[in-house]
This record gives sequence, C-alpha cells and structure tokens, in this order.
Amino acid sequence: MPSSTTQETPTGTDGVSLSHGLKQRHLSMIALGGVIGAGLFVGSGAGIAAAGPSIVVAYALSGLLVMLVMRMLGEMSAAYPSSGSFSAHAERAIGPWAGFTAGWSFWVLLCTAVGLEGIGAAKIVSGWLPGTPEWAWVALFMVVFCGTNLAAVKNFGEFEFWFAALKVAAITLFLVLGVLAILGVLPGTDSPGAGNLTDFLPNGAEGLVIGLLASVFAYGGLETVTIAAAESENPVQGVARAVRTAMWRIALFYIGSMAVIVTLVPWDSKEVVEKGPYVAALDELGIPGAGQLMNVVVLVALLSAMNANIYGASRIAYSLVERGQGPKGLGRVSGGVPRTAVLASSLFGFLCVLLSYWRPNDVFAWLLNMIGAVILVVWIFIAVSQLRLRRRMEREAPEKLVVRMWAFPWLTWLALAGMAAVFVLMAREPDTRVQLYSTGGMTLVLAAVGYAWQRARARR
Repeated sequence: MPSSTTQETPTGTDGVSLSHGLKQRHLSMIALGGVIGAGLFVGSGAGIAAAGPSIVVAYALSGLLVMLVMRMLGEMSAAYPSSGSFSAHAERAIGPWAGFTAGWSFWVLLCTAVGLEGIGAAKIVSGWLPGTPEWAWVALFMVVFCGTNLAAVKNFGEFEFWFAALKVAAITLFLVLGVLAILGVLPGTDSPGAGNLTDFLPNGAEGLVIGLLASVFAYGGLETVTIAAAESENPVQGVARAVRTAMWRIALFYIGSMAVIVTLVPWDSKEVVEKGPYVAALDELGIPGAGQLMNVVVLVALLSAMNANIYGASRIAYSLVERGQGPKGLGRVSGGVPRTAVLASSLFGFLCVLLSYWRPNDVFAWLLNMIGAVILVVWIFIAVSQLRLRRRMEREAPEKLVVRMWAFPWLTWLALAGMAAVFVLMAREPDTRVQLYSTGGMTLVLAAVGYAWQRARARR
C-alpha cells in the first residue's frame, strides 16, 4: 500500500493519467471559497423569514454536522487521495455498488446544479441588459467554463482562485461593516442594539425546523476540495490543511454573517426575502448601490459554482469509469484532462436548462425533486465508509491517518444520528417530503443497478 505521503495516480481507459496542475494556493482558495455559495447569499433569506433570529442556531447545528462530515471525508481523502473522493472511499469500504450509487447520484446532482446556476446567472445579466435572451447567456457561460475545464486543470484552478478571492473579500467586508454598525462606530449609523433579537423564536419550533432544513442544503461545495486534491502537487498536506481550517471558515462565513444580518435587520422585513438578506442589511446601513454590488457578488458565486461543478462532475464520472462503473468513453484522458467527461457533464447541465424552458412543470420539477436530498445520501455513505475504513487503517496502515476524526467512533455515530434526524424532519414537512421520496427512489434504483453490476462482475 502507498504511504501517507504518496498519491494513487489513476489512469484513464486509454492509459493516460490525470495531470497534477493544481498548486497549493489553488487548493487553499478552493477550500476557502467553496463554502461561500450562492445559496448563502440568496437562499438564506427564506430560512430567516421562517426561523427569525433563531436562524443562527439552525446554521450552528447544521454547521456542526457539516464539520463532522468534512473531518470524516478529510481523514479518508488524506489517506487515499482520489478524484472519486467519497465514491472511491465507499467502494473501498462497503463495496462497488456503494461507490456506484454515491458517485452517479452525485454526478446527477452536480450536472443539474450547473444548469440551475447558469439560469440564475443569466437572470442577473439579463436584468442588466433587458431584452437579451437568458438561454443565450447560459449557453455562453457553458461554453466558457466547458472550455476552461477542457484546456487544463490549472485553468480551473486559476478561475476558482480569483472567484474565491472576490467572494472572500466581499463577505469579509460585509462582516466588518456589519460589526462596526452593531457596535455603533460606523459613520452615519446608529447601533441597533438587541432590538431585532427579542423575538428569538417567532414561529416556534416549526420555524426553526424549516430554517434548519434550509441551512443544511446551503452548505454546498465543500466536497470539491477533496476531489481537486488528487490533481494537486501535494494532495495529502493540501487536504489536511483544508479540513483543519474548515471549522473557523464555517463559523465565520455562515454563522457569523447570519448573526450580523438578524441583528441589523428585522427578521420579518420583506426585503430579506425579496432582495436577499445581504442586500437588505447593506440597505439598512444606507450603503449606496448595495443591490447592484451584491448582484455582482452573487453572479460571481454562481459562475464559480458552475465552474467547480463541471470540474467535480467530470472527475467523479472519470473516477467511476476508471473503476469500471460507467461507459468507457468517459474515461479517455487527453492532455491530463478527462475531456469526454467534461463535455458529457456540460451537455447534461445544458439539457437541464432546456428542460426548464420546455417542461418546467413536470420533467424539470421531477428532476429538481430527485436531487433534493442527494447530499444527505452522500453524507451517509461518507460516515459509514469512515467507520469501516478507520478500523481497517488502524490495523493495516496506521501511518495513513494524517487527519483523524475527532472522538472516533462516537462523533461519527452522532453525525449519522443527525443525518437521520434531518431525514425525519424532511418527511414531516410537505415541501421537502416529495424531495425525500424522489431522492430515495433514485438512490434505490442506482443501488439496485450497482449491485446487479457487482454480482455480474463477480461471476466473470
């Protein structure tokens, strides 16, 4: 077995391996910017409207769960760097059917998300340039990022580096201005004190539950760094560093910004949902041009997510094919890039965009419901895989444990209990129940196909 400082270098179906063009600065910024998605800037408004100031508690609880998941994933990815990330770990720990199920369900999620992010970005640009067709903007974005990912992995890294730098700078500036305003030292503003926090749980436990569910699915993009690590110069150290800083990043960007927003703006303000919580907070501070400024930041977040999801989808597909779990054509590597997988992932994403125009009320709605709880399925595979691989590594290769899960196995079991609780909460809410059942159906179908494939392969 390879040592903890070496990396398994997978080769494609044509015998050509992926490149290692990502530098440490790329990986560090991907890890830093990966936690700042469009869902944080826009989607958090609905959670605040439901939970009120208790949204801070919701984000803290879901953030704790995400920290545990990232620690588990980091432990496995530092020991076994792979472009397949959790899919490869699930196969190693549970069996090929598990890797097949986790990998292809996540691929569908990422490709669909590419389409959704393209639509969101196009709406913003069309608002600036009225009369221009949204589909044309989506097509342009798709061509740009597909081309970026086709050229070389370092291009993906450079785009993400600067996208992430802009997102980090924007949210850091927001937090600084917000804290100064709360302290009453920002010129032209008076401290709101704790007046907006008095009705902490306005809609009771039900509102907190809705806020909790909204916050769980806002934590997207954290997995990309463990996928990208396999193509970095120093994957083990890169993953270890990213995972160890995950806690303060989540606390600062998510929980910190929610605390600033609900302190500055009344939770029941219509602007929180209509304009987005960050724009509402900046408007409250009287900062001119806040709406357009945040639109630029949201656009960057959406484009960053498109770029990262095309990359992540192509690498997951490549890894699955490299392990014999998909069409061989997707495993071809040219110039260190799985170009066929990049094209297939981009085309699937654009197909989702077309479906949103052609069949918005049936096929597209069904697709959205089907991916609604995929991230929770992936997290369960991560937790179960870590439980099994940790004991195996302790027996066979303890030197691979560069990153260790805290308080193993108790916190892993606590994380699994938390995931089960989220499933129960989703089943209670009408809006999320359909998503839960649709995702469950897709997962069962993929698991059955994966198990049948595993049995067929074993008989050869």
